[in-house]
Amino acid sequence: MHILTELRSFGIKISLDDFGTGYSSLSYVNKLPINMLKIDRSLIINLEQGSKNIVIINLIIMMAHSLNIKVVAEGIETKDQFDILNKLQCDSIQGYLIGKPVDAFDFEEKFIVNRPC
Repeated sequence: MHILTELRSFGIKISLDDFGTGYSSLSYVNKLPINMLKIDRSLIINLEQGSKNIVIINLIIMMAHSLNIKVVAEGIETKDQFDILNKLQCDSIQGYLIGKPVDAFDFEEKFIVNRPC
């Protein structure tokens, strides 16, 4: 806890990954000095079919926002998933809809090396 608080004092942002699965807990949201929750992909699957996951995701987003915590949803693969999350006011998304993972060299070549100084 002390280390995370110290890191935040240096301006480093802290994310709680895979929220909503496994060992993630609401107590972490209360105890840890986090800036962002990352909603696990397992809650995103079948989102388009009107699953109960929409209700769960909506509650996660509302809770996080009320605590001034940003939310990113992982594993977004379809425009319908994006539209649902946008309507729920999710702050950010990541997944194949945006782009596939790339190694560091390819990322640098595409996004850093060719930038004007």
